[in-house]
Amino acid sequence: MDDLAATNRTDDEKGAAEPAAAPGTDTGPMPGGRAQPKTDKSEATRALILETAMRLFQERGYEKTTMRAIATEAGVSVGNAYYYFSAKEFLIQGFYDRMTYDHAADARRRMAHTRDFGERLRIALTSWLDTAAPYHEFAAQFFRTAADPTSSLSPFSNESHPARATAVELFREVLQGSELAPKLDAELVELLPDVLWLHLMVVVLYWVFDRTEDTERTREFVRRSTPLAARVINLSRYRVFRPIVRDAKGLIQDFILPTIGKTAVK
Repeated sequence: MDDLAATNRTDDEKGAAEPAAAPGTDTGPMPGGRAQPKTDKSEATRALILETAMRLFQERGYEKTTMRAIATEAGVSVGNAYYYFSAKEFLIQGFYDRMTYDHAADARRRMAHTRDFGERLRIALTSWLDTAAPYHEFAAQFFRTAADPTSSLSPFSNESHPARATAVELFREVLQGSELAPKLDAELVELLPDVLWLHLMVVVLYWVFDRTEDTERTREFVRRSTPLAARVINLSRYRVFRPIVRDAKGLIQDFILPTIGKTAVK
């Protein structure tokens, strides 16, 4: 009955609730939200649908790819496709989740042997560029939708919270694993992971429109902006800059964090 009802849905349906977990799936909390993959048969089917969708989005474009076409290419019923992804936009959320998880794992491995904050930050940002590289052309196709602040595809939306939480946690580790964290104001340490994630969003925006070979201009932007960001954060520990730090914290708390859906910072 569930499959029959799902088959009768149209691709124009928006805002449907996320599907219930498949039978036998562990529904307990997962670190980092949905970005942590499972290994059972249901997750294999979910991954197949997601990978098929990513390929078709690249070949045909996001708008021209229907859930029926994705199901046909994946060799599953339309009802099964809707069982795992209740609307097409949830496929993009699945893409966000998977790529964010892969990025976090890669960045942690790369920065494991350094405690220099600037180097750890550069590694984390460069790792994102390397992880996202295969999807560069595809990313530009749905950016118009993701740029809409009311869209569930926006990186600031409530729906994007699991992937965002994974990314913010990575930047928390970038800071906490460095030699700089013990020297900073505790409140600033709590806020900085979200601010560093916003830095990543600036990099992503530049990357989407970058048409240089291997997105070299974006990589150069990371190389040049990261030491500057590290120096500014390092200066915040000195007493003479405390008034400026307090003002900056106020701006972040009052005007930036409230715009991020379900932000991880309380």
